[in-house]
Amino acid sequence: MSVLRDGSNVVSEGITKDLVQAVHDQEEMQAIQAPIVSSYNERIRPLLDCIDRLRNLKVTQEGIQLPTIVVVGDQSSGKSSVLESLAGISLPRGQGICTRVPLIMRLQSHPSPEPELSLEFNGRVVPTDEDHIAEAISVATDEIAGRSKGISNVPLTLIVKKNGVPDLTMVDLPGITRVPVHGQPEDIYEQISAIIMEYIKPEESIILNVLSATVDFSTCESIRMSQKVDKMGERTLAVVTKADKSPEGLLEKVMADDVNIGLGYVCVRNRIGDESYEEAQAVEASLFETHPFLSKIHKSTVGIPVLAQKLVQIQATIISKCLPDIVRKINDKLSTSVAELNKLPQQLKSVPEAVTAFMRIISSAKESLRKIFIRGEFDEYPDEKEMHCTARLAEMLSDYYEDLQLISIKVEQKQAFLEEEISILEEAKGISLPNFLPRTAFRTSLQKMVMAISATPAGYVNKFWEYLQGVLVPVLMKHSDNYPQLQPSIRRAAQNLVSKKREQSADWVSQIIEMEKLTDYTCNPEYSATWHDLMRSQDRFMIIMNDCTKSTSLVIDGIGEVEVGHLRNHLVVAQQAFDLKMRMTAYWKIVLRRLVDSMALHLLFSIQNLVNKDMETEMVNELMGTHGGALERMLEESPSIAGKRYRLNGSIKLLRESKEIVAEIMDKIAAYAD
Repeated sequence: MSVLRDGSNVVSEGITKDLVQAVHDQEEMQAIQAPIVSSYNERIRPLLDCIDRLRNLKVTQEGIQLPTIVVVGDQSSGKSSVLESLAGISLPRGQGICTRVPLIMRLQSHPSPEPELSLEFNGRVVPTDEDHIAEAISVATDEIAGRSKGISNVPLTLIVKKNGVPDLTMVDLPGITRVPVHGQPEDIYEQISAIIMEYIKPEESIILNVLSATVDFSTCESIRMSQKVDKMGERTLAVVTKADKSPEGLLEKVMADDVNIGLGYVCVRNRIGDESYEEAQAVEASLFETHPFLSKIHKSTVGIPVLAQKLVQIQATIISKCLPDIVRKINDKLSTSVAELNKLPQQLKSVPEAVTAFMRIISSAKESLRKIFIRGEFDEYPDEKEMHCTARLAEMLSDYYEDLQLISIKVEQKQAFLEEEISILEEAKGISLPNFLPRTAFRTSLQKMVMAISATPAGYVNKFWEYLQGVLVPVLMKHSDNYPQLQPSIRRAAQNLVSKKREQSADWVSQIIEMEKLTDYTCNPEYSATWHDLMRSQDRFMIIMNDCTKSTSLVIDGIGEVEVGHLRNHLVVAQQAFDLKMRMTAYWKIVLRRLVDSMALHLLFSIQNLVNKDMETEMVNELMGTHGGALERMLEESPSIAGKRYRLNGSIKLLRESKEIVAEIMDKIAAYAD
């Protein structure tokens, strides 16, 4: 199918050249014969057949619009008479809405004197003849839309192969009515409007607007609807019926064109009573030739033959314009559908295949988690900041350190300077050498400080694992999205794993707190340096304590300004209390940093273990262990995936058939061009 390569320019030029020549030939050969057009062009018919075949395939369901002539008109506008004259057959008539479904009329000029008529609907082809066509259409309509007077959007196709008819395909829609009659739904107008708008909205549609000469065109509902989608009237052709009923002023109405009919007007006379189509055509020709008012209308805009000619020309033009674009859309849609189908998970047929698919899920999920938990790469979630884990964890750790410091400050502010230390020293005194700082006093002070912040590390651990679960589960769900039957087990495994890791971290935090409470040690030289710096204020402290004339406030580097006047009643232990305070201040900085650093190391280590080994182990145990059967469930494709696969396969089949159809006609066009 070489023509389906990108040859749109060649194709378009070839189509236009052939169709212009065909229309020219038709104009030269046109004769006013029964019922309408006598010429049949072998180069136009294949184009129309191509579009009709695409329409039968329902390619519009794939979002590919086809060039279509859509016939609309208010009820009693004479729409049926126009279509009958074009087709040379009788259509259903009567009170109310006769056309209750979209009627696709495929007219084909036929060399045989014997007409061939058939109806296509609900997947069936029903042959009929001219004498019974109206009845056959009514029966088919009842089957599609029901026996009441309701309407349906399911189309009915009428194929008319008859000598002399124009090569046209038109879609006749229900006539517009605002007032429901007995048996019609109350919202009949809304239903009809919805169907009409669906057909006339696409830019590829040509609107054949049937207007009665007896009414003001601007008040016609069909005009109002067409103007909604074609404001300038560039794709609207008007047929003015009943010209003989209201001849006076018709020329002026058509010439004024107050309703923007871009493709022009054609005025016709309706067939009356039992007139044959030949008789009606002769009367119409005489009317526009001899009538004092109607004879003034230009001959290029009157009569059914002129209408047929215009429709054939318009139809050929829109096909030439749209066909290259249809080729492109079919190819684009086919490529998209094939790509979507290839993205679907492979249909699994055995447990080993299921195991392979499961391990692939784990492997891809682990790589994503390494990116966002360990390496800080966010290309998979560029706009989802909650998934930028390394940044969020750094923020959480910073908040944790600030919380520890704030709690420590609040503890110190609860009591006056050195009051706590003096109380501890009073309780730690015993029979011992003087001027030695009891170690028990330091441990007691340390334990009180540690107890004050002990809830914070535990709370941070819970917050961390809650956040991590909120990231872990979505990542796993994303990578197992093609196997929804597996997702409950994967979700449960992830939640169980996080719960276990949370417990491990809680135990670790408990141990850390106990160690800090019961032991006091650091090899960090900063402790000694900080203590010595703080102790430089001791001499000034003691001077103030011993001299009542001095100010009772003291500024200590690293602590700030403190009030010490209340300590003059505790001169015996004040110096020891000052030393204890400075030692605890220096050591507490080490403790806080140690709590933060060890927390960071513990959590980073836990994350790496979770991603690299714990997650896979937990998943395998979940799928193979207590609940089991998950791998077997992978062999049962989910309804959503199965439905999508079925839809895509159907779409690809339809589009490939459409591509073959278009390829055939494009090859013919290329041959003509050569």
